[in-house]
Amino acid sequence: MNKLTVFIKKNLSNILVLAIGVTLLTSSEAKAFLQQGLLKIGLFEPNLKKEIIKKENPNNYNFEMKDLNGNTIFLSDLKGKVVFLNFWATWCPPCIAEMPSIQLLHDKFKNDDEVIILTLEVDGKQDKIQKFINRKKLTVPVYMPNSSIPLELFDGTLPTTIIFDKQGNVAHTTLGMADYSGQDIVDFLNEVKAMH
Repeated sequence: MNKLTVFIKKNLSNILVLAIGVTLLTSSEAKAFLQQGLLKIGLFEPNLKKEIIKKENPNNYNFEMKDLNGNTIFLSDLKGKVVFLNFWATWCPPCIAEMPSIQLLHDKFKNDDEVIILTLEVDGKQDKIQKFINRKKLTVPVYMPNSSIPLELFDGTLPTTIIFDKQGNVAHTTLGMADYSGQDIVDFLNEVKAMH
C-alpha cells in the first residue's frame, strides 16, 4: 500500500467530516437541508404571543408588491384580512429551510377568505424566484417588492415573518427561522382572525 492510501484509511472519518463541513459552508441547499432537520425536531418554534402594535400612521406599514405575473397590490389592499407575510430570499438557507412549513400553512388556509399567507422575496430577481418555485413545487403566493419596504416592518433580517390583524396592526413578528407547520400557528391565526 502506498502512503496516500494508508493516510486516507487512517483518517477517513476526519476526511468525511471535513467534506461535510465544506459542503455545508458552500451550499445553500445543504445548509437548508440541515436546518430543515432541526425544524422538524422542534428546535425552532415561533414564540406566538400576541403583541398588537397599533399604527400611529397607517401609511408607515404600506408598500407595493408585485407577483410573478406583474400584478401589483399594496399591503393596505389586504386590510380586513389576517395577513401572514414572510420576507425571504432564494439564497438564504434558513428561508429555504422554513419554506416547506410555510407551504403547509398556506395549504391549511388556502380556502379561508379571511387569512392570507404570502411571501415576499426581497431580492426581486424573478427568474431565480421562478426556478426556485418550480424546483420546490411551491404554490404559496410569492411577491417581490415594487416600492421601498418600511424599516418598521423589515430591517434586513432574513427570514422575518409578520402577522397583521384585520385592522392592519402588527399582531406578531418572528425574526429568524421557525417551523410554521404546527397546530399552534393555525390556532394563533384563527385567534387573531376572531378579534374585532
